[in-house]
Amino acid sequence: MNKSIRFIILLMSVLVLAEDAKAQDPEFTQFYANPLYLNPAFAGTNRCPRLVMNYRNQWPSLTGNFVTTSASYDQHVPTIQGGLGLLVLNDRAAQGTLNTTSVSGMYSYQQAVSRKFSLKAGFQATYFQKTLDWSKLTFGDMIDPRKGFIYQTNDIQRGGQVRAIDFSAGILGFSDKFYGGFAVHHLNEPNESLILGTSRLPMKYTVHAGAVIPIEKKSKDNDARLSPNVLYRRQGEFQQLNLGMYVSKGPLVGGLWFRGLLFGQTYRDAFIATIGIQTDMVRFGYSYDITISELTPSTGGSHEVSLGIFFECRQKKKKFRTIACPSF
Repeated sequence: MNKSIRFIILLMSVLVLAEDAKAQDPEFTQFYANPLYLNPAFAGTNRCPRLVMNYRNQWPSLTGNFVTTSASYDQHVPTIQGGLGLLVLNDRAAQGTLNTTSVSGMYSYQQAVSRKFSLKAGFQATYFQKTLDWSKLTFGDMIDPRKGFIYQTNDIQRGGQVRAIDFSAGILGFSDKFYGGFAVHHLNEPNESLILGTSRLPMKYTVHAGAVIPIEKKSKDNDARLSPNVLYRRQGEFQQLNLGMYVSKGPLVGGLWFRGLLFGQTYRDAFIATIGIQTDMVRFGYSYDITISELTPSTGGSHEVSLGIFFECRQKKKKFRTIACPSF
């Protein structure tokens, strides 16, 4: 059975078993390496200008893999007492059969609660466009048992393009060693149906938290730290839990994660290994998702690459507290 037919059977099985399934957002394994996508309250948390680029190839062994790319820019702007951010994202499913592009603008406001603890609230407005390329779809009546896809389908062409406005919000709380946040995306649950009827994009709830634990301190540029982290996400009926640990020594960073769900509808999705290097100016990371679900033999896992560039800016007399969360 070739890869194309195997993917079609897999896709049809999912559709049959989940007639009322709702759409879900693209996912990034290195969620802290794409902070504006994780939570709009991260806009401006680095104070100085920050440019971030991310690439993810999910299930590359399947013909219908998912390729997601994003680029973002953010910085703190003293004149408006907050951070501004811009995020552009593109998600291509099944070699561009379903293509989604979005542009998001963000504003965040930071308030010091005490000498050691700060809060930051963020708001996001998004314009997105989703397109279905009908010419790339294949159907059962196109298949010859011996020669494969050689016939024209009798199915009536439907779908096309949909555009909508979307709103999200989030909050962060952090000190020098602890941090946590909560974000709600798709507050207005926009209609993204490509055919007649309504298909609402369900709200996505994200809770994330972690800590930074020094284990060795030789110098500012050569200290060692542990950073345990947890992320919980829910969108519609879908739930997911990420548990992991980062270890850093000077510019080198490594991490191990489990992704799945350990309560309720228990399932296992992937083990994740991450390696990275970070300096004051550049951050580069690579991660690989080792699929441990029933799809293991077919998917080829997932590859993800992140690149962050941090620009210098003039220091202000007023102290600005930056969040000490991991870079990946």
